[in-house]
Amino acid sequence: MSATGGAIDVSGAPGASPAAPEAPEREVAFDMVRRSVFFAVPLLAAGAVGWQWSGVWSVGLALGLVLLNLVLGAACIGWGARIGPNALVAAVLGGYVLRLGIVAAAVLPVVRFDWFEMLPFAVALLVTHLGLLVVESRHVAVSAAFPGLKPGRGFGSGRHSAGRREPQSPPSLEPSS
Repeated sequence: MSATGGAIDVSGAPGASPAAPEAPEREVAFDMVRRSVFFAVPLLAAGAVGWQWSGVWSVGLALGLVLLNLVLGAACIGWGARIGPNALVAAVLGGYVLRLGIVAAAVLPVVRFDWFEMLPFAVALLVTHLGLLVVESRHVAVSAAFPGLKPGRGFGSGRHSAGRREPQSPPSLEPSS
């Protein structure tokens, strides 16, 4: 309840709060995509050193699948959240099965090609998925006041997320002279 007696809307709907983003799941997913560069460079280099171009292509496929998986997961959550709680659960569970199917459908046709190496692919897939989730968990706000990323940790320009305002202190009651 607010101080005026009305309920506070924390749904993230437009106009709910000037600090609340409209789609925190999208903000988190694209922040993870941005942070994936820190995983991509060493993994691609390791693939090149260990397996030459085959390793680079295999690691690149794994990285692309991870990023697609994260963005599709955010899209499923956003779609389900707009409809309601039951749709959210269905979207999360159904989206998980669909995304596993996409990974399988992408890997099964290329397993027998000469350029595909299973070991660097599997390592890159696991390290990137788990590493991004661990790193991003330090940047996600667990608060209804700031759903999504913690203030000042966003994907936008510099240290501030696009469309997000920092909380301001109340104006002083002291006379200014």
